[in-house]
Amino acid sequence: MCTVIRIISKCLLFLIGISTTGCYSFKGTSISPDVNTFYVAPFDNIAPDAPPTLPITFSEALREKILNESRLIFDDEQPDVEFIGTITTWRVSSEAPQPGELVAFNRLTIGVRVEYINHRNEAENWKSNFSYFADYSADQNLLDVQDQLIEAINEELVNQIFNKAFTNW
Repeated sequence: MCTVIRIISKCLLFLIGISTTGCYSFKGTSISPDVNTFYVAPFDNIAPDAPPTLPITFSEALREKILNESRLIFDDEQPDVEFIGTITTWRVSSEAPQPGELVAFNRLTIGVRVEYINHRNEAENWKSNFSYFADYSADQNLLDVQDQLIEAINEELVNQIFNKAFTNW
């Protein structure tokens, strides 16, 4: 009985400690308590040859990540924080040449430039470039694997942006 009471007491103390720290923490995030809303502006596209749907897909992926992994509410009128960005890179390159100049695999690289604006604390504003890639077999046509590659790359880029904005690691 005493052991159960001690465990419950420790849990309550832990919860009280968390609630009085001044920052909200969820899944490793650290968001100031005065930040409640966010906005992800539709990304622009200046990358030659990038699919026209890429900015839409990327903006939606970032918006969904924030909705699903933070307590923030989407607000396109007066957000506390906002993300403005541009797709800057869409590059396909040949990698790992084999003897006889055959290519072992191709690499799709996507790059984005993001501006994070915190209207509650301007000291936290930043602009940053993010880039990630995915490889695919040289005997595959890019159009056949493009959607899967974009999804994988977007997931990593969104994670990088989310972590820069909302974690103190």
